[in-house]
Amino acid sequence: MKHYKAIFFDWDGTAVLSRKAPVEDAVNAMRPLLDKGVKLCIVSGTTYENIAGGKLHSYFTPKQLENLYLGLGRGAFDYGYDATGQPTILVDRVPDAKGILAVHDACYRIHRELLEKYGMNTDIVFSRPNYCKIDLMPANNRGENLFLQEGEAARLQHILQQHGIDSIETVIAMAESFGTPEMPLRATTDAKYLEVGPTGKSDNVDALFARFGFAAEDCCFWGDEFIGVTDSIFGSDAGMMTQTTQNGDFYDVSDLKGVRPEQVKKLGGGIQTFLTFLREQ
Repeated sequence: MKHYKAIFFDWDGTAVLSRKAPVEDAVNAMRPLLDKGVKLCIVSGTTYENIAGGKLHSYFTPKQLENLYLGLGRGAFDYGYDATGQPTILVDRVPDAKGILAVHDACYRIHRELLEKYGMNTDIVFSRPNYCKIDLMPANNRGENLFLQEGEAARLQHILQQHGIDSIETVIAMAESFGTPEMPLRATTDAKYLEVGPTGKSDNVDALFARFGFAAEDCCFWGDEFIGVTDSIFGSDAGMMTQTTQNGDFYDVSDLKGVRPEQVKKLGGGIQTFLTFLREQ
């Protein structure tokens, strides 16, 4: 088995079943690698409070935490740990109040355009630190499943066509067109939600990757959301694939059928596949 110097991975759905699920299996598999000096990087769209209930650092020693990093909030924050083992923000990409209001204004324009021009209702979540989530399918309740579900991409395409919109690409282009030189916008989607803001997972990954100074070939990237909503728009974990990381190894633990980026290897098996990999490293 190839051994890596840095392992980047999504959290819920890849390392743990959900944000509220027990974390003991994951942290037990992580400890030996941290002891060996392997850099472990959790890359997730969520906040620190949603990773092990905000207490991830309590599972490790300060020495182990020297090798643990997190890129969170869709590019909002990069975290490391200080000498006492407390989380510390290495990079903060959250806009100031004026900037985040510009994001909110743009997302309301998206909501208004979809309703006024196409008769399509959406909901908006404004409370994220550096982006908004626009719910394109408010009637579709995911419950505790916060990621792409079987059949959702087809359901979204049907809804869009019912409202005279040819594809999700049209919605993404419209959303990004509402950006400005001062506040450029990037839009991504997992079918249910359109996430709009100035940053993304790629910002987290590129910054942490540069911090280590490793070759991309010495790094691997794991997730469960690589599958495309269309043949050209891939899931959020594809944000880990950048110009600087593209020569690394990418693995998908999802069992869902669908189109993935060409360089992603589908393994399936969910979190057990990933945890077994960690244990065998």
